[in-house]
Amino acid sequence: MPRKKIKLPYQIDYLSVLNEKGRVDEKLVPDISDDLLLKLHYYMLLGRRFDERLLNLQRQGRIGTFPPISGQEASQLGAVAALQESDWMAPSFRETIAEIWRGRTLESVIIANNGYSEGAQAPADNRNLPVSIPVGSQILHAVGIGYGIKYRHQKEVAMAFFGDGATSEGDFHEGLNFAGVFQTPTVFVCQNNQWAISVPRSQQTHAETLAQKALAYGMPGIQVDGNDILAVYAAAQEAVERARNSEGPTLIECVTYRLSVHTTADDPKKYRGEEEVEIWKKRDPLDRFQKFLIARQLLSTSKIETTESEIKEVIQKAVDRAEEQMQTMGNPMDMFEHAYAELPPYLKKQKEYLAQELAAEKKE
Repeated sequence: MPRKKIKLPYQIDYLSVLNEKGRVDEKLVPDISDDLLLKLHYYMLLGRRFDERLLNLQRQGRIGTFPPISGQEASQLGAVAALQESDWMAPSFRETIAEIWRGRTLESVIIANNGYSEGAQAPADNRNLPVSIPVGSQILHAVGIGYGIKYRHQKEVAMAFFGDGATSEGDFHEGLNFAGVFQTPTVFVCQNNQWAISVPRSQQTHAETLAQKALAYGMPGIQVDGNDILAVYAAAQEAVERARNSEGPTLIECVTYRLSVHTTADDPKKYRGEEEVEIWKKRDPLDRFQKFLIARQLLSTSKIETTESEIKEVIQKAVDRAEEQMQTMGNPMDMFEHAYAELPPYLKKQKEYLAQELAAEKKE
């Protein structure tokens, strides 16, 4: 019998709309309003400046360890902008500006990064899952939500964010397999920032792309320039529409770069060269988007300066409010809550002991 090629229902494309010089392929520009373009710019600039301020606060000892997002704003905002308020988002730990786009306050980010559980509390009607620290675990949560949406015959979508490192985890493969089998309305957004902490992408997989892993699970995959917000939005919009129309899940690989540290406990100079960072700085998503908006006469240098001033004030007010709120936060007794429906005997004893110690301190 002759050898035959197996025809697969999908192939992997690469999408880029806006190049590093701010020029676009007009045929590929997504249908996006001027108002939305300007809103995306505002949040991209807010994400960058807030990131810089958080780093300063951490170095001053005013917040704890946090994961910077600089360089990855386009892959977050371009994807999340395609969602409706009724849709669900399952973030990892580096989707700060995507969470803010979806309604999280700057104050809550500051409070959470100081270790207060109050910073992780979300309004009851909010459809953003809490930040997920274990790598890849939120993928399963998004698939489960997608399964529930399909079971109830609803028109909602669940979007999961994760990094390239998560594609080396079992949760990623289990999640995509389940989503493919049951055709859940789930959009998987991989922010391939080239490094899983200190492990380069080349040591995680021999595959040419991460997007092609979608093919094994019977879903479309696409690789996009993750520093091109127009390309990310176009890919996400298509994937969200497919999911909403009961056409199943999609994997989007956003090729981007982490310009800063993995977290503030990390020193990237130990595992990557400055030459590599400089190359990616020339591909800065914020710079190229501003060039595009200026060319479209939607933005000007003076408008950028005005927006910078507005954002600086917004951030400062958020810092002031957060530090004021934290003065009355932090009841140690809260550590015994929400882990067990009924406390085990040994924890009951510890809780009673701590309550006595705190009561004694008050008397002093």
